[in-house]
Amino acid sequence: MKYTHSRKKFHVFKLLLMLLCLQGFAYGQVQGPVDSLKAKVQKAANDLNNQLDFGDLIRDIFHSKKMPGAPHKSSGITIVPNIAANPTIGEQLGIKAVAGRRLGDDPNTLLSVGATSASITTKGIIYFYVNHNIFTPGNKWNLQGNIVVSKTVTPDYGLGISQPITGGTDADKVLADPTHKVYSVHSLYFNFREKVYKEVAKNLFIGAGASFEIRRRIQQTDTVDNATPISVYNIKHGFPEDHYQANGLLFNVQYTSRDNPNRAYTGIYFDAGIRANQTWIGSTKNSVQFTTDFRKYFSLSDINPEAVLAFWNWGSYLVSGTIPYLELPGTARDGSFRSGRGYTSQYFKGTQFNDTEAEFRFPILANKFISGVAFVSMQSANDEHGTKLFQVFQPGGGAGLRVLFNKTTRTNLALDYAYGKFGNKGFFLNLNEAF
Repeated sequence: MKYTHSRKKFHVFKLLLMLLCLQGFAYGQVQGPVDSLKAKVQKAANDLNNQLDFGDLIRDIFHSKKMPGAPHKSSGITIVPNIAANPTIGEQLGIKAVAGRRLGDDPNTLLSVGATSASITTKGIIYFYVNHNIFTPGNKWNLQGNIVVSKTVTPDYGLGISQPITGGTDADKVLADPTHKVYSVHSLYFNFREKVYKEVAKNLFIGAGASFEIRRRIQQTDTVDNATPISVYNIKHGFPEDHYQANGLLFNVQYTSRDNPNRAYTGIYFDAGIRANQTWIGSTKNSVQFTTDFRKYFSLSDINPEAVLAFWNWGSYLVSGTIPYLELPGTARDGSFRSGRGYTSQYFKGTQFNDTEAEFRFPILANKFISGVAFVSMQSANDEHGTKLFQVFQPGGGAGLRVLFNKTTRTNLALDYAYGKFGNKGFFLNLNEAF
């Protein structure tokens, strides 16, 4: 009896021990994700230290005494020479600065960015701008705007999507420019734009603002009896030959979940807006335009989130009225002047215009200092001779390298070689991604 009692106590002890072990096992199973989460957080925190940017390279060259594994304290400001070359501007020399910072202590606040540049080019272009995209703490407000002052030389290849025309007057043929003769248009250009958005739901903003586009001293050095596309257009639509203003009110809806505006790995950006140019605020003509900007990013790897498939669609559509010739939507007429790489700015243009692009981005070096991209685009526009939007598409494409200049703000130096039809090709050097 005593032996049996002892055996019972032994079995009870074994049972308790098993329960404790099971409890420990179950506890370990419950806590595992927490440890994984901590590991992911730690990995994200250390990710910058595992990357090499231009600042790190300079410190390494000059034998910095920074201890291995020390936290990265890179500034959010990048200043670089603004050296570029492409078919639109020729060779460019200047200086450019970009900055990025999250305002306040809320970790969900989106990154605020700004940029400024001053430059001169071999084609006689003098350009200065300041722009910003600011999110207040908690993303309650978003302020977007820019100031541009420039002396420009705009290459002009006519109106439309480069469709040959049959019949029509000589003026019609000049406006369409089917032979792709280039005309140079010189002018002084001033732009002030500001939009203020209010967050009304998570990542959803409603905004309003104004934009003032002013052109003065418009000159056409290649004009013969006013037989240039811009002259034909101005006479047909009643614009002065040497100046105009396109002053409008802006009304926009924006949704953004991008993790970074300079180089997004994931998320969506969408903006749709109405621009109403009005004579009562100084515009030469009244007009109403509808513009959309959609961008989607897919990160293809947890180990290398920089491997991204990105899509972009930008379009602008005249609803009513008349737009000045040099303000028509077209190649590289998006907000960042980067669409349709491979073609000169405004090579294609119309009152209705759409550009669709896809880009594959991938790291080349393990330290992410060098990355690569490959991209394609399709542009479409209407004309005044019967061609409708989406009836004809003109392709472009290319590839490029990226040099990581500032890992804190994901600022890249972007070097692209792009090509298109009709002999268009060239190198494009910029900061940050095209979209």
